[in-house]
Amino acid sequence: MATDAITVGGVDLTEPDVYLAGMPYDAFRELRHRAPVAWHPHGDTGFWALTRYDDIYAVSRDSETWSSQATGVFFDVPAPEDAYQLELMMLTMDPPRHTALRALVSRGFTPRHVARLGARTADMAREIVDDALERGECEFVNDVAGALPSYVIAELLGIPTEDGRRLYALTDIMNTRPLHDPELVQAQTEMFEYASALAALKRASPGDDIATALLHAEVDGQRLTDLEFNLFFLLLINAGGDTTRNLVAAGTLALIDHPEQRLRLTADPSLMPTAIEEMLRWTSPVTVFTRTATRDTEVGGVRMRSGERVAMFYPSANRDEAHFADPDRFDVGRTPNQHLAFGGGGTHFCLGASLARAEAAAIFREILTRTTDIEPIGPVERVRSVLMNGIRSMPVRLVPAAVPA
Repeated sequence: MATDAITVGGVDLTEPDVYLAGMPYDAFRELRHRAPVAWHPHGDTGFWALTRYDDIYAVSRDSETWSSQATGVFFDVPAPEDAYQLELMMLTMDPPRHTALRALVSRGFTPRHVARLGARTADMAREIVDDALERGECEFVNDVAGALPSYVIAELLGIPTEDGRRLYALTDIMNTRPLHDPELVQAQTEMFEYASALAALKRASPGDDIATALLHAEVDGQRLTDLEFNLFFLLLINAGGDTTRNLVAAGTLALIDHPEQRLRLTADPSLMPTAIEEMLRWTSPVTVFTRTATRDTEVGGVRMRSGERVAMFYPSANRDEAHFADPDRFDVGRTPNQHLAFGGGGTHFCLGASLARAEAAAIFREILTRTTDIEPIGPVERVRSVLMNGIRSMPVRLVPAAVPA
């Protein structure tokens, strides 16, 4: 009989309130040690909970055996009438179509776009910290951590900054409401309407931006359809904004909770690249994705039948003692650090990984050089979500660094 993940770990890993109280690292540790591949009941299907680094890495890199498209990548399996959407979104698409579409989308991230964006990202980070320092106190998640990715996305797409902020607000609704919730449906509708209007505008008046590049790029003589553009637009706004916001907010909280590591990083800015990687490992902005077996197979010594599902818990993989020395220690100089915060590689490795790193580095450079302390002035509230590992609210006071004479 299969080991029950809830019994071993002590929590229901599909319950949003579990994550609202904090990432269940104790449950993950028990599962890694006692049942790294454990059956987890959920709805009519259930899934195998994977909590060990090696198993998650192996499944991530084997898209022939493990499909994103068959039943989607979330706990809940789409209803039959909604299943067609799975073959249209990159996140839930299998090769070879995924390979062709990813190549097309990559045309939008040309060296010219990325280089120009790097300079603008530094300017935007400076302006954001300017505003926060001028106020003295701020709601850090919205005013700092969430501001930069929304500005960067606006820059990427060639749209007004205020539109980037509105789209960012829509993603917050979409990631915290249950399926078919009226507010979620309304947010999706607004997002698609905006994407359609943007596509019409960029086709009529092309610009030097990624939206234009995406609409005009071709792979094997094919361009993105209107629906594919809308769905990619949704993915870009959603994943790009949330991942960076969660990284910056939770990374800042890690520096607050580990002042000796903040001092170390401030004293030695050359540690910034390893610090960003450690923040990614420590925070794991995305909690879980699922895959479906396309044939009978085996994971971690457990036999599985075609059609059975697995769930890959990235925060657990990133605290796996077999891969990280003293994994519950936050260390801005940690190396090596082959975390799985962006997935385990393979077909669905995060397309915006480099951009997220660049955004985080830009904002942390400003924070570390222009403040001497960040003091919490209210409770830290986490996001109620089984998908995104994030902070909803973190009111702080910024203590400015002395201005040289």
